[in-house]
Amino acid sequence: MDSATILAGVQRLSNEFGQERRSRQLRRELDPSDFERLRDAGFLLTGVPAEQGGIWEDAARTARPVAELLRTLARGDASVALVSAMHPAVLGFWLATPRPHDRAWDDQRRQVAETARDGAWWGTITSEPGSGGDVASTKAAARPSEDGTGYRLSGQKHFGSGSGITSYMLTSGLPVGETEPDFFYLDVRGVPWDGSTGMKLLAPWDGHGMPATQSHAFQFDDFPATRFAWPGHLAEIQAANGGFIACCFTAVIVGIVDAALEAAREQLAKRRASLRAYEQVEWSRAELEGWLIDQAYEGMLRAVEDRGGTPAGALRGKTAVAELAESALTRICKVLGGGTFARQSPFGCWFEDVRALGFLRPPWGLAYDRLFEASWPASAGRGDVASPAL
Repeated sequence: MDSATILAGVQRLSNEFGQERRSRQLRRELDPSDFERLRDAGFLLTGVPAEQGGIWEDAARTARPVAELLRTLARGDASVALVSAMHPAVLGFWLATPRPHDRAWDDQRRQVAETARDGAWWGTITSEPGSGGDVASTKAAARPSEDGTGYRLSGQKHFGSGSGITSYMLTSGLPVGETEPDFFYLDVRGVPWDGSTGMKLLAPWDGHGMPATQSHAFQFDDFPATRFAWPGHLAEIQAANGGFIACCFTAVIVGIVDAALEAAREQLAKRRASLRAYEQVEWSRAELEGWLIDQAYEGMLRAVEDRGGTPAGALRGKTAVAELAESALTRICKVLGGGTFARQSPFGCWFEDVRALGFLRPPWGLAYDRLFEASWPASAGRGDVASPAL
């Protein structure tokens, strides 16, 4: 399949999901059949390089087609889109990172792509209590296994988006005896959540925004983990993929704003002549912010296309869209009135959903640290900023 064929299939699914919007927004769990249909539509090929039958070329050429797939999907179901975004974002750590001409890394890169080609969904569970969103501040311990074939991870993790759907999950940990953290991935296929094999559910996702993402919290105790085959290069791997990740996450929010503006416009058209002056102004400003969101989104895509890697423009675009989307949905809700302040209202759900972007990698505090650093020639250099990983 090529990108256009996959997009056509995702568009059909998104249209169907949109017809079920009310019931979908009230869900608190994912439906595995949605992901089976996305797999059949070819979505998993977003994490497979072209030489292995996928659509990945490099970050510069792949960011736009993948982002448009996610934007399209988000118009129909925001939660499904966000979980889906994790798949290409995680696999991008291998695909976007320049090959270090190391056989072990090349072999691992090929192996993880093969899992996606064969039907495996990838996700992430890197966040930890007290880390401030910085994966390099992990407290999880990773000790070499006794047989020398891998590692055993212990520690608390939360925001495991897609738990129960994903086959593999990216995480970070501090190898025992070392001073710098590294990336690992976990094989969670068929693993029970009762702690009997080292993975225990601490808290299911509470559904406050992106309600059906199953972003659960877990305790890991001596759980098997595979270390990235390019050890000691966490920062380089983050930097190579940060711009692509930002585009994936932002595309989901842009798709939600698309749907919200379209639905609001349809409702307001019926009482256009009776809108109060305040309502007219707020609606006009919501549309203006929607336009600015499009410009920021386009700007960050072009930044990645022009520069690849992690240009400051991608982080600026993501942060701008996060602020503008929350503001635009606030205005829409004000204009539409009290009926939006309910679970049954798509606008109330969309409002909480778009707020998620400000807490995705990098979260607000870390994002502004990076933006501030990029303001000064000595730290900005070529205009690049290091972007924390998933």
